[in-house]
Formats: sequence, C-alpha cells, structure tokens
Amino acid sequence: MSTDRPTGEAEPEPLRGERSNGEGTVPGAASATAPAGAEPAPAGVSGDDAESPGGEPTGTPGSAEAGPDGGPTAVAGAGSEPQGSAAGTADDAAGGEPSTPSRGPAEHPGGERTARDSGGDGSADAPRGDGAPAGKARSAVAEALAAAVRAVESGERDAASFFNEPKAKPAARRPAPAPAAAGPAVAGPAAVARPVRAAAPVAPSAGLTEVLAAGGAPEALAGQVAEALGEHAAEELREDPWRLLAVPAVQPEQADGFARALLGDACGPGDERRARALVARFLERAALAGHTVLESPAVLAELSRRSVPDPEAALRDVLAEGTVLVFREGPEDEREDEEDAGEPVRLLLGLDRYAMAEESLADGLARLVNAAPEPGPDWAAAAEAAPSPSAAELIRAVAAAGLVTHSGGEAARAEPAALVTAAAGMGLRAWAAAHTEDGRRRLTELGVADAVTVAGLLSGQEGPGRDADGALALDVLAVLDAPQLDVETAALLVESLADGTRLVLSGDPGVLWSAGPGRVFADVLAARACPAVVSRTPDPGPIGELVSGIGVGELNQVAAPGKEVVIVPVREPAEAVHRTVQLVADSVPRAFGIEPGAAQVITPGHGGPAGTRALNAALKERLNPGPGRFGGFDPGDRVAYVPAPGRMVPGTVVSADAEGLRLDCGGAPVVVPRERVGDEVRHGWAVTAHQAAGTRWPAAVVVLPGDAAPALTRSWVYTAFSRGERHLSVVQGVEQALPRAVAEVPAKERTTRLRPLLEAQTRPADG
Repeated sequence: MSTDRPTGEAEPEPLRGERSNGEGTVPGAASATAPAGAEPAPAGVSGDDAESPGGEPTGTPGSAEAGPDGGPTAVAGAGSEPQGSAAGTADDAAGGEPSTPSRGPAEHPGGERTARDSGGDGSADAPRGDGAPAGKARSAVAEALAAAVRAVESGERDAASFFNEPKAKPAARRPAPAPAAAGPAVAGPAAVARPVRAAAPVAPSAGLTEVLAAGGAPEALAGQVAEALGEHAAEELREDPWRLLAVPAVQPEQADGFARALLGDACGPGDERRARALVARFLERAALAGHTVLESPAVLAELSRRSVPDPEAALRDVLAEGTVLVFREGPEDEREDEEDAGEPVRLLLGLDRYAMAEESLADGLARLVNAAPEPGPDWAAAAEAAPSPSAAELIRAVAAAGLVTHSGGEAARAEPAALVTAAAGMGLRAWAAAHTEDGRRRLTELGVADAVTVAGLLSGQEGPGRDADGALALDVLAVLDAPQLDVETAALLVESLADGTRLVLSGDPGVLWSAGPGRVFADVLAARACPAVVSRTPDPGPIGELVSGIGVGELNQVAAPGKEVVIVPVREPAEAVHRTVQLVADSVPRAFGIEPGAAQVITPGHGGPAGTRALNAALKERLNPGPGRFGGFDPGDRVAYVPAPGRMVPGTVVSADAEGLRLDCGGAPVVVPRERVGDEVRHGWAVTAHQAAGTRWPAAVVVLPGDAAPALTRSWVYTAFSRGERHLSVVQGVEQALPRAVAEVPAKERTTRLRPLLEAQTRPADG
C-alpha cells in the first residue's frame, strides 16, 4: 500500500476557520444540539462525544455527586456520566469503541456468553461493581435476590411479579402485528418514493411549563419532557419529580435539584422514587451501550455512587415494584447453600422492554428451529445449479432447516442472493432484506428482484405485505447485514414470520454490532442452535485482502498498484482535517474519476478537532459554501438523516420551506419538520463507522487523529476500512495504536441473555 498521496495531490493549504451565520454555528461544527444517534465520548477522544450504541452526546466525564450531608446537589449544566458508568463511555456497537482496551471476553469472538466473561477488566463497559471474588459470601441484596429465586421455584411467589427464567420449550408464535393496509407487493425505491414526514412532536402544555418553572428547569426543556412523558407529563412530574430523568439530556444532579425545588424538606436521597428513577436510567443508559441486562452488583454500585443511603434495600424495593426484572443465570443444579461449589449463580437485572424482546426473540427463533421444514420443490436441483460451492451449501442448508446462519464478507452477499433467486424460481415467496437502502441496491445489482430494507419490510412500505393472520406473506426470508439487528427489531421480525417460514440470518461477523441493545447475530452463532454456513468466497482486490487480514487480527501491508489503498501520515488533528479535505475534494476524484465529495469520510467520533463536526464544517466550506439559510444547511449539502437511533440515511438537501427541510435520500423525497432538524439531520460528508455500517461508497477516507487511539478496536477498523468499493485512504495519526487495536482489542462485549435462552430451547446443531 502506498504512503503517498494519490498522484497529483496539491500541497497543503491553510484551513479556513469555522463560519457562523445568522442562525448560529453551521451544523458540522460544534453545536449545542446533537442529533439522535450521537454518542458519548470514550475517554481520551478530545473530551467530546464519540460513538456509542444508539447513544446521545455527552460532555466531559465527571458530574458532581450528592453533598456530604446526603442531600442531593443540583448542578446546572452538569456533564455526562462519570467514567465507569454504563453509558458514560463508548461501546463498539454504535461505532464508539472501548475507551480502555478490553481483553478477556473479547478474546472469544461470537463465543462465550458475556454474562460469564465480561467485567473486571477496567473496560469502558457498564460497571460491574462486584468487588467480591467468585465463591465468597454474597451480599445482602444477592441473598435477597437468591431468596426470590427460591420463592418462585417453590411456588411461594408468582413469577410474573418480578422474575422470569428461560423456558424449557418454545412458546407458540404470538399474534403478529396487525396486517398493513392491503396493497400490491412492492420492492425498492417505488415503495418509499412518496414524500415521508417525520412524526410531529408532542406539544408541551401550559401546566408542564408551569411545573418546570416551579422546579427551576428551563422552559426550553418542555418539548423534550413532553415527548418523553406524553400528554400527562405535568401530572407525572408533580407526583414524581425524578421522572424528569426520562429525558436523556437530564443528569441525576439536575433532577435532584428539580425535586428539591418541588418537594422542599420532603426531598431526600433515600426517596424510593429517586432510587426507582436512578435504576431505570442506569439500565436505559446501559442499553445505549448495547446491554440488555446488567449484573446486580453494577446497579448497586451506581446507587451507592449516587448517595442512596441503603442501596440494597432500595434495590429490593425497586424489584418488588416490578419495574425491573431479575433473572438467574448459572448451573441449574447448584444448591444455594454451597457457596464454593461450581460456578456461582449470577443475578441479572433488566428493563422489561428489552428483557421481553429478548425472550420473544428466543421463543421465535426456537420455534423456527424446532419446526419441521415443509416438503417443497426440488432443492437438490437448485443446489446443483448454484453459482458457487458456498451458495450450493447454503441452499442445501435452507432446504433442511427453518433457521440458518450465513457468514461472509461483501462478495459472499451473492450467496443469499442466489438462494432467494433460486427459491423464487421454484415458485416460493422469497425475499431478501438489507439494513440500508444501499444494501438493498446492492442486492438488486446481484439479481434479486424482491429486495427490501428491514425497516421497510416491517413498516409495510416495502415487501409482500401480510396475510390474514398478520404474518409476512413469504416462504423464505434472507436478512443480510444481520449484525445490525438489535433485539427489538429482530423480535418484531421473527414474530412476523409464520410457522414453516425459512429464515436466513446473513452477515459479516467482523463488523460493528447494532446501535440498539443486544448482539443478536453473535449470540445466535454462539448458541449453535441452527446450521451455520461459512462462505469460502473471499473479497477481491487489495481492499478485500487488507480487510480479511484485519478480521483475523492482522494489519498487513498489501500490494496496491492502482493506489487502491493509500496511507497518509499526519502529525496533528488540524493537518488531518486539511489532508482529508484535499483527498475528498481533489485527489481521489481526479485519480478515480468520481464526483468531488463522493468519497465518504469516516472518523471515530463526532467531537474534537478532527471529529465529524470539524470535518463537515471544513468540507462544506470547500465543497458547498453558503450562508446556511436553514439551520446551517444549504441546497446541495450532503447530510446524514437519522430518523431513529442507529439508522442513518445519506441524503442531499434540496430546499427548505415552512414545512421543514426537504431532502433527497437515494431518490426518495423526505421532509424533516423544522423542530426536528437539529435532532435528526447533520452534515454527512463525514460520519462515524457505525453510521456507515451497511453502506458502501466508491471511495472511503478513514480519518484517525492521534487522540482517537482509545476508541479503536478491531471491529471498528474492520467496519471503517471495508466501506470503500474502489479506494481506501487512511489519514493515519495514531501510529502504532492502529495495529495494536487490530491485534489486541477485538470488540467490546455486551451483557445479553439471548444465547442461554436459545441454548435452553434448542439442541446444538451438527458441526
């Protein structure tokens, strides 16, 4: 690979400074409002917001604690989570990677369950708070929770009150979502060509504004509170002021001050409402980091850190109310009084939203696994006619099983495409679904006529529609980009499949996990619950060779005679920004015959001197300068539209009017209301790796400033480096931190339950 700039690159020129306009700083530079999907910063990345799963921007770690008298201390404009909290640091799944290199659990790719392996390594994951060595006496709350387990098992208490365990057998399929309105089956852009408008926000009431003022909260917060709590937000806050923590931007110290203003002397750090809100917030923040559950010591540590006088009693009260579910994981035959015998029972806590989604997903997958495939057409003939040995193997596996996993890189996408085409040729209703519109486009180029996006399929805007029972009207479904499925999306998808449907989960195990909670694809692979087909089709060319090496922990030099891979060394962030602008605007377009600005810039975080904001500001200045007539945007600006956390849609600004900002997103017109532009749209010449997952561009420029080193993992590098089809430039300022991350930091683990739930309901697949 070359360490030169592409032929003809101009010498560096001084960067011009950031602009401002009549409506404030141009988005892409630092702004007060970050869009949905912005992420908390890993320690060491410029002290600003880098990527983390589905997260939100946070400030400098280290917010104030309660005062020495035990009373809550309000902190105006308090920063984000202190280091060590569940979401105060970044995780790999949303592109943010560990702030501290993590060994141990990540050494077992796709393998050992997180609940057993993770924690105790100083990683930036959710804190364990468990200082007791394995085998020692449990704390009072652990004993109480263990007693709760025994009570359920003996029949003394109803499990529905607070406790759920993996079921021995899969449940029957639950009723699928209501059928979409009748209409023709559609695939591709025609399904989304009509204008799309984001849902209007809940309007704050006068009563809400009044209660916020009484508590000393700014009126500007009213919209976010109304959206989080609904039309009865005012009543809820009067009854429980700590409900203010339902707004992601509100810190516990701020909620404490708000509560003290409303409650006066009745406010105290031991208030059960405060503990309930703190636990819920902690688990929600853990979900942003990708966890579906946390170990009980982690929650106790958070309550203690927040100066709750008796954390164990407070947690018992929270569990008794049923707002948090508790699960036991460990040997089924372990006796509770044998503390030193065998592996200890671990008690996991989770919000019902994610716990129920994970159980529903496990039930649905087990239903597909355990269902006998219906007799069908001549699958053997289809396998014989397959275009490659791996495609033939996949077809044979699908013929015999209701659930199959398929692993491989970009070239391997041709194999599920061949499966769907073959199944359709046999008269079956076969469809393929991708994570992004670009993924759908690539499937169409592989000859798949019925290709959709997962979001479009579930919404009914794309795909075959639903039958009278509400199930998707199909016989075979291949889901590509499966690592991007979070537990809630996956559960909804699987529950929408009728008995007898064949499901293929296909993806590249090396890429970043989903923005939402869970690690669905990795857990299904680790559970060995179904046949697993591993493609033998390598990705071609120098980029394919480079990325393949990264996947096994090796950063190799590759021959790139056509400058397919170029390394651009830099010494400081300002130089990284400058060289990036040169590459995108001039060097790469001239060398590869693409439009200026068509190369996608990818960097670890949003903040800092070489994050997406700084890069987007510099790229806008060069590629599409303008006054930013609508919230910093001008017609022709390239944008990243984030309609939901973890789902980024590339687009271009067309115009703006009273209705909002009008975008062209791959041929589909989208209207983003004015009040949502600041939350859902940012400039998109530069994005994070997780935002880029599932999409490929003609060329990619990966920017690694020196302060990005703590954010790097193998999965982050693998994802970023594999986004370019014809060219990859690496603006390299992290020196040896790059090969070290590839070799030593595979990924951040997540605490989930899907693997043991699947193992309890299925038999290991052969091989």
